[in-house]
Amino acid sequence: MDFGVVLQTNPPASRTVQLSQLAEAHGFSHVWTFDSHLLWEEPYVVHSAILNATKRITVGPFVTNPATRDWTVTASVFATLNEMYGNRTICGIGRGDSAVRVTNGKPVSMSELRESIHVIRELANSRPVEYKGATLQFPWSRGSQLDVWVAAYGPLALKLTGEVGDGFILQLADLDIARWMIKVVKDAAAAAGRDPDSIAFCVAAPMYIGDDREHMRDQCRWFGGMVGNHVADIVAKYGTSGEVPQALTDYIAGRTGYDYNSHGRAANDHVDFVPDEIIDRFCLLGTAEEHIAKLEALREIGVTQFAGYLQHDNKEETMRVYGERVIPALAEHITAKR
Repeated sequence: MDFGVVLQTNPPASRTVQLSQLAEAHGFSHVWTFDSHLLWEEPYVVHSAILNATKRITVGPFVTNPATRDWTVTASVFATLNEMYGNRTICGIGRGDSAVRVTNGKPVSMSELRESIHVIRELANSRPVEYKGATLQFPWSRGSQLDVWVAAYGPLALKLTGEVGDGFILQLADLDIARWMIKVVKDAAAAAGRDPDSIAFCVAAPMYIGDDREHMRDQCRWFGGMVGNHVADIVAKYGTSGEVPQALTDYIAGRTGYDYNSHGRAANDHVDFVPDEIIDRFCLLGTAEEHIAKLEALREIGVTQFAGYLQHDNKEETMRVYGERVIPALAEHITAKR
C-alpha cells in the first residue's frame, strides 16, 4: 500500500512546501492538494515548488475538474511539470465540486468527464488526440507519463471510473462502503474488457494520531460535511434507497446547507449534523495501532493507496508517527504474507 497526504494550498505557500518535504522524509509517496482557485492559492504553481524542493514525491490535484479549467491547459501543465521534474505528477479528477459551486456553476456531465479524461491523458502522455474537430499534440513533449484517477461516489460515476480510469479515488474510509464501491468499479472494468487489478484504488480520509477522541472528532467533523455535499447530489438523483448504501445516505437528513468559504476546514461551523459515528467510520483516528488495524482492513478489500487529509492541528506529529510506525508496519505485514 502506498501513502499520500492531502494538503490545502493556504498561504504561505512555503508552509505547503515544507509539509510536502516532511511527507517525503517520513516515507509518503504522494502529495495531493485541493484544487479550488478561489478558495486557496493556485495549486499548480505550488506543485512546481513542491517538486523542486523534493526528490521522489509524486504530486497532483485532489481533485481538478473539467469545468473551470481548459482541458488542454491542464494537460500542458502536467506535461510541463513532467519535463521539468521527471514524470512525478498524477491527475485526480472529478465532475466538479467547490471550484464550480463557488461561482454558482454545476458539475459537468458524465460524457464531458469521460471526454476530458481522454483528452488530458493523451496529451499529457505525449500522444495526439482528436479534440473539437482537430488533431492536437504538444510538439515539445517527449516521454511524458500521466495517470488519471477518477473521484466518484454515485453508480454512474463508479461505472465510468471502471471503464476509463487509471485509478479510483474514494473520499471516505468506511469499510462497508469502500468494499461496495470497489466492487462496482471492478465489475465495470471487467465488463469493459479491462483488467480490474490494473486500476489503483485510493481511499482518502482525515488521519489524526492522538488519544483525545472528542478533540480528534471535532477537528475532523468537517469531512462529514464535505462528503455530505456529494451524497446530497446522489440522494437527489437516486433517493435514499436502492443502489447506494444506506450507511452513506442516512446521516445527511439533518443537513441544512453548506458554506464553501469554510470548505475542508477544521473550524467549519455548520457541520453539526455529522454524528460521531460517521466521523469514526469515515476517518482514521486514534493510536498508531488503531490506524494500522484499519489500514490493514482496507488493504484486504483492495485499497492500494491511503491518502490522509491533514486539515487539523496535529499535522507534523501525525506524519511523524506514520513514518516511524504506521507505514513500516504495513510494509512488514505485506512482506510477511509473501
